[in-house]
Amino acid sequence: QVQLVQSGGGLVQAGGSLRLSCAASGRPLGSYNMGWFRQAPGKEREFVAAINWSGVQTYYTDSVKGRFTISRDGAKITVYLQMNSLKPEDTAVYYCAAGTSRLLADAGSYAYWGQGTQVTVSS
Repeated sequence: QVQLVQSGGGLVQAGGSLRLSCAASGRPLGSYNMGWFRQAPGKEREFVAAINWSGVQTYYTDSVKGRFTISRDGAKITVYLQMNSLKPEDTAVYYCAAGTSRLLADAGSYAYWGQGTQVTVSS
């Protein structure tokens, strides 16, 4: 079993920054891919960013490229999402996820999910 606990959400003005964290427990995560997804009111859950099991490969949806950075610590305990130059359209509940499929942008590839954290960007 894998448990993911998120932190770091909040309210920020447009142009500001936030850093989300996702801590894993229950078993080693060295072989897991990690992803971040978000869901805004009235919209479907969408892919934001992912990092593969080794931390070498990263992927981003076009709308966040150049602004968001996904990373994971060397001990494979925590994954981060650094969000800079935030825009009101980034407002959503953000979820971290862990999985083993190679299709990192597909929500169905992830078996374990965090509880979600609210990110609100004001204009």
